[in-house]
Amino acid sequence: MPVELSDLEKKLKPLPKWIFMTRWLQAPLYIGLVVAQAVYVWQFWVELVHLISLLVQRMPSETEIMLVVLGLIDVVMISNLLVMVIVGGWETFVSRLELENHPDQPEWLSHVNAGVLKVKLATAIIGISSIHLLKTFINASSYDEKTLMWQTLIHLTFVFSALAIAYTEKITASAKSH
Repeated sequence: MPVELSDLEKKLKPLPKWIFMTRWLQAPLYIGLVVAQAVYVWQFWVELVHLISLLVQRMPSETEIMLVVLGLIDVVMISNLLVMVIVGGWETFVSRLELENHPDQPEWLSHVNAGVLKVKLATAIIGISSIHLLKTFINASSYDEKTLMWQTLIHLTFVFSALAIAYTEKITASAKSH
């Protein structure tokens, strides 16, 4: 026989209800990230126009083309990171997006939580860092050894941090399943 909740239990007390509503204070933050994404769309087109103007003016070197293309990839990866934070963060911390059965729902969104989002963000940051490191190594003659060393160490720190986050998430997930 189902247990009926008392009227007191059915209603949230004012303080917990108010605290729960404060999650909507994050809405302007996510809207701000949407604006930041629009800036990255603009940046992408500026970089693309730059590449096309290089091709029209003269035949750029392979290195010049590669650096501009890596810049384009970098902008796209940062934009992807923004989408993960905006969509995943909103879904996890603010309100459900109610995208079930929507043909464009990202596959990862169906099983997103704070831990999964951290792992995805960490791996995206590694990808972005990899692009920056590759750009640096392609143009290594323009940098001193100290800069090259620090960029490599920072990248390795991102890698190890992501591994630690993923391992912690795996332990947490397996503990919850038991």
